[in-house]
Amino acid sequence: MSDEEINIRHARKMKKKRAVRSKIDSWKTREKGLLIVHTGKGKGKSTAAFGMVFRALAHGMRVGIVQFIKGSRETGERVALKKFSDQITIFAAGEGFTWETQNRVRDISMACEAWERAKMMILDTNHDMVLCDELNIVLRYDYLSLEDVLETVRQRAFMKHVIITGRNAQADLIEAADLVTEMSLVKHPFHSGIKGQKGIEF
Repeated sequence: MSDEEINIRHARKMKKKRAVRSKIDSWKTREKGLLIVHTGKGKGKSTAAFGMVFRALAHGMRVGIVQFIKGSRETGERVALKKFSDQITIFAAGEGFTWETQNRVRDISMACEAWERAKMMILDTNHDMVLCDELNIVLRYDYLSLEDVLETVRQRAFMKHVIITGRNAQADLIEAADLVTEMSLVKHPFHSGIKGQKGIEF
């Protein structure tokens, strides 16, 4: 088959595909605020969520961010987001992961403080999107009430998006979500003795 014949065949195939795609998209006319969950053992949950945050900022949206674990770490995303101070509210809580702090009482206290901040952002009229980074971690350890989280999300404004990240998302949260992505671990440099690096992990 000549290049010209391949190109003609490709064009016909893409024309059919476009027609199918247009038919599928024709009935998708609604918009609503989404509950989005990024979970799984693979890397990229928070990274994907912050990608959505930057996308929202580019559209002039106002974003609230609460980090439940990484408060003691200076992360690249927080440094970059300072440039959008008129559109963004950030609250970073926690002193590291639970195996680092080894203080359950303090972890619960910080988780509760962070959730109160997140709750205000989810229910207010000042934010179009709220990211609860690593909320799944504190829910897994029962530091917060999952029912309170679900009820708060249900009460949000119709067009407000809420993103929740972290491993081990609970079944009821997954059921309530509109969009769930599970990051699977295929290969990680940690297993080769490579430490977390600037611009990659933080």
